[in-house]
Formats: sequence, structure tokens, C-alpha cells
Amino acid sequence: MNAKTPTPREHTVRTLTQSFESQRRAYLNDPVPGLAARIQHLRALSRLVQDHQDAIIKAISDDFGNRSSTETLFCEIFLVLDGIKDTIKHLKRWMKPQRRHVKQMLYPGSKNKVIPQPLGVVGVIVPWNFPANLTFAPLTSIFAAGNRAVVKLSDRSGHFVRLLKRVAGDYFPPEKLVFVEDEHEIGPDFSALPFDYLLFTGSGQTGRAVMTSAAANLTPVTLELGGKSPAIVAEDFPIEIAAERLMYWKLLNAGQICTSVDYLFLPEARVSAFVDKAKQLVNQRYPDLQSNDYTSIIDERSYQRLWATVEDAREKGATVINMSEGGEGDGSLRKFPPHILLNVTDDMLVMQREIFGPLLPIKAYREREEVVEYINGRDRPLALYPFTKNTQTRDYYIDRIISGGVSVNNCILHVAQHDMPFGGVGASGMGHYHGYEGFTTFSKLRPVFQQGFFDGLKPLMPPYTTTTSKILNFMIRLAK
Repeated sequence: MNAKTPTPREHTVRTLTQSFESQRRAYLNDPVPGLAARIQHLRALSRLVQDHQDAIIKAISDDFGNRSSTETLFCEIFLVLDGIKDTIKHLKRWMKPQRRHVKQMLYPGSKNKVIPQPLGVVGVIVPWNFPANLTFAPLTSIFAAGNRAVVKLSDRSGHFVRLLKRVAGDYFPPEKLVFVEDEHEIGPDFSALPFDYLLFTGSGQTGRAVMTSAAANLTPVTLELGGKSPAIVAEDFPIEIAAERLMYWKLLNAGQICTSVDYLFLPEARVSAFVDKAKQLVNQRYPDLQSNDYTSIIDERSYQRLWATVEDAREKGATVINMSEGGEGDGSLRKFPPHILLNVTDDMLVMQREIFGPLLPIKAYREREEVVEYINGRDRPLALYPFTKNTQTRDYYIDRIISGGVSVNNCILHVAQHDMPFGGVGASGMGHYHGYEGFTTFSKLRPVFQQGFFDGLKPLMPPYTTTTSKILNFMIRLAK
């Protein structure tokens, strides 16, 4: 009897499993690559990006319908290449064993050290909104730590992942790096593999499912989940400068950023001035929404979801302001016009879930205490953006509102700093990567104790006597 022909999905899962097992065998044969090998891998990663820069930009734009090439160059190509360069610069120091203190009275002649060692095979689940950055930035940390990687791209990143699958073999053997296309909803199968570490970036709902699957293998996870990140403009901060910066970041990638400003607190008396300035800026920067400078919404479902969110707010009493003089735009390109929503309430969809689009709800406030109370009454955000020149006001918000990260007097830029960790807290995620923290996340910081010639604990060995008790009592007195 002939064996049953596997379905396309079964074939994909089988290939995925084989790739993982091949990498695991390769890791066991060569568990700790040296500095030279790691730098070679990082430089190969950089060459892959540089050699195929134009193709990467085009593939991502094709996946979106239209993605601004300038935004891809800055947010993906530049940040990735700069991050790789920075990692290579510091890697030798990061890899050095760390000497730790030894209590010589108890352990004379002994030594302590902590050795960063590779974990093995790391799984990476990449979302569609910044596919190059969220592929290559984690790989930078993963390769710096000496690991191997299996990377699953979103089903919305078809052009991009097919490009990577086509060219990756010119730079890495499959025992080091494999890209997986999610053609058949294999996410649950991917996260169920016994990876040595799993990094997921995406929605909180999916993140919970990934964590549940990983728990079956006790696979440690880093979850980058997003959430509703607030910005707060204080009375002392110039409203024109606040508008310039806030609207730039809010409309970058058409608002499809996990760290985007999801709602804005403004002093009551300054709302009108902000709206006027914001409208002026939108039409200066995007006089034609159909131009290549303004990014499309990723797909029709998301495009219609945004219109439904606007209508829901309008029906429930919000003041809806279309900021573009070009009207509602051309739906065939999914260019969603920037909107500001005033008088928003918590029963509106726009205040209940992450927006992921160019909608900016504004809440007016009188006292800073009400701002803190409102934000702390909800899930902890991935980012916080206080705008103030007053250090006491700045510290008031930072001390009282816990978030994954903070940019003061601007937005999102804390994510671009190579020497700071990036990650969420609570519902916005767990764990972190980037820079040294990325190196340690994907390393086992392995403590090693080496016994000296003389065993200082020998007097404590059985049979226990009154002398044993005296020694222990003396040690306890010293410890107090």
C-alpha cells in the first residue's frame, strides 16, 4: 500500500521540523563558535542586506501595496546595518568571561567566573509591519551570541520572505539560518518546536498562544506585544514643536508601528492649537496621499477595520477630523487619510484596542494626576512619551507610569538606541533584546566555580561534632 501523500501543510511542517533538527545537530557538533566565526556571520548578515537593499525595499513595498522607500531605508536598512556595526565593535568585550568575587575564607584559592555561551537554536516569529528590521535586528543578537536561527515570516510578507529564501543560501548554510514562509498557518507548529529560545513580535492574543505552546517544552520566550502607548504634552512644552514631532511619528508607516502614539493627552486650553498645527503639517508633508511618500495600509481587512473604528467613534459622540485636504483618498491603494478624534470615550473601539493606523485620539486634561490615574488603570504600555522641559514633571510621569520604554520630548527613538534594551512589561511584553542585553538574552550566562587546592569546607564534613557547631556559629556571627 502506498504511503499517503502529505498535504501541502504537512509537507511544510515536516520541512520545518527537519530544518530545526538539522540545526540542533549542527549546534551539538559545534556548540561554541569563537569571536572570528561570529563576526564572520554578522558581516555576512550585513552583506545580505547591502547586496539586496533595492530588492528588499521593493519586496516590502509590494507586500504593503505601497511602502515609502524613505521609511524603509531609515527604519529598516539603516538601523539594521548600524546595529550590526555597533555589535561587531563591542562583541569581543561582551564575550569575555566575567570574573566574580569569591569568599576566600571559605573557599581559599578558588575562582568564580560567568561564561556567556550560546543557547543553541533560536526560533524567531516576525510580524509584517517592519519585516526587515524585526528579522535582522534579532538575528544580530542571536548570531552575536553564537546561536543558529529558524525565522518564520508573516503570511502578509510573501514577497519579502520569498526573496530571503532565494538569496539566504548565498550567505549562510541551512544549518545556520533558515527562513520559513507561513503559507499554511503553521504558527502553532512553529512555536511548539523545542527551541532553545523563542522570540515573538506581534499581538497580545497571539503572544499568549505562543507562550502556551512554548511552555510545553519549557522554552524561554521574549514577547514583544505592543499595546496602547500614550503621549503627554505638558503646559510648558511648545505646542508647535510637539505637533511637528508627534505627527511625524504617528504617520510614519501610516501608524502601523507597535510603539506608535495610540492616544495623546493635551491640556484643555491647547487642543485647538494642536489640531490646527497638525492639520497644517499633514498637508505640507503629504499634499497628495496617493504619492509614494505615504504608506498604504497592509491589507483590505485592516483598511476596512480603520474605517469601522472611525464610524464607531463618530456614532458614539466623538468629533472626527479628517486632516487631509485630499478627502478620503483612493481606496484601491488603501491610503487611509490621517484623522484626529476628539471627545473620545472608553466605550469606543479606538480607545479599546491598538489602532495600528493613522488615527490619533486626543484626551484633554486639567491636572497631571488624572493622566497618571487613567494610564495606570489600563494595561502597561510598550512606550511612554512625555513632552516637557520641566525635569520634575518628566520624572513625575516616569516614576508613576511603568512602560516598556520612554522617549522624552519625542517618540519611538529609544527603540533606535543600540546601547539600550528594547522590550515591554506586563501586557506589552516580556524580555528584551538589542545591544548587550540582546547578547545576554540569547546567551546562557553560565556560572563556573573552580575549587582551589585547599577545601575550606572540610572541617564541616560529618561526623558533626561540637567543633562543627563552634565553626558554624562563628561563621554566622561574621555574616551578621
